[in-house]
Amino acid sequence: MIYGGLFDLDNKLKRKEELNDMINDVSFWNRSDKDDILKESNELNNIVDKVFYVKNKVDSNLMLLDSEIDLELLSLISEEYDEINDKVSKLRIETYLSGEFDKNDCILEIHSGAGGTESCDWANMLYRMYSRYLSKNNYKVTEIDRQLGEEVGIKSIMINVSGINAYGYLKGERGVHRLVRISPFDAGKRRHTSFASVEVTPKIDENIDIDILDSDIRVDIYRSSGPGGQGVNTTDSAVRITHLPTGIVVTCQNERSQIRNKETALNVLKSKLYNLEIVKKNNQINEIKGEQMTIGFGSAKRSYVMCPYTLVKDNISGYESSNVLKILDGEIEEMIEFNIRR
Repeated sequence: MIYGGLFDLDNKLKRKEELNDMINDVSFWNRSDKDDILKESNELNNIVDKVFYVKNKVDSNLMLLDSEIDLELLSLISEEYDEINDKVSKLRIETYLSGEFDKNDCILEIHSGAGGTESCDWANMLYRMYSRYLSKNNYKVTEIDRQLGEEVGIKSIMINVSGINAYGYLKGERGVHRLVRISPFDAGKRRHTSFASVEVTPKIDENIDIDILDSDIRVDIYRSSGPGGQGVNTTDSAVRITHLPTGIVVTCQNERSQIRNKETALNVLKSKLYNLEIVKKNNQINEIKGEQMTIGFGSAKRSYVMCPYTLVKDNISGYESSNVLKILDGEIEEMIEFNIRR
């Protein structure tokens, strides 16, 4: 049974008891590692609760099968079988998420490619797609930075995604995304191709030992341009940090305080630099940081075609679907899980 072997349930139950004892201790809230303990406890509860839900459903249906069967009972068992099968499928997906950072929160970035209005609108469509998916799956999203397009859409956006296995589920979205459609901005109703890139970086513990020398960074302060109200947009509180040795640029403008924005930007930079070090040590450039992406022709990870036919095709995993509108509306669970299983 899945609730026996795949998850090593006995050890997880034992660890859950240990964590509960820690949390219930009167001195728990004075511990420096309380956030880590609470996070691990939530992760274990997420698995254990799902496993016991499936187990109880299976046991209940086995008892029903021992009684006298009628059509109504068969219909009920059939419906519950579909639900159990779906739950088991999702549990199996989680067994694939065993990478070093899969359980971590993550930073998701979307950058429009060349093409001005078209690409900025496409970047905004991708942001809407991910926002709906994340909301449906109870992830907490905090906007870090947004650069608006000159006419419509966004040039770029950076968000923090918090929740169980956030990086594990989203890491497969990294790459260049290509849209083919009849442009709503073209009076001649011609077909246009637009590009945007998606980058996903796992969040690293803020206390991790990464030295960032003052001489290695340039800090620029400017006035916020995104949403956030009068207090945000009328003060020079936005921060852009450029790490000179690597060329990594991080911006943050979601807080009124310049100090808070700088702290957030430095933490994001720290995560990016840590991942870069992991890549160098393991010589696995594509595993964590991803390839250097050229946002243009010939480099698309995934294509979304709306004309002359409808097709979403992931060029890496091989996933295909003709329901483009459903996917752009945030129904991307099937596609994400297909990427994880491949």
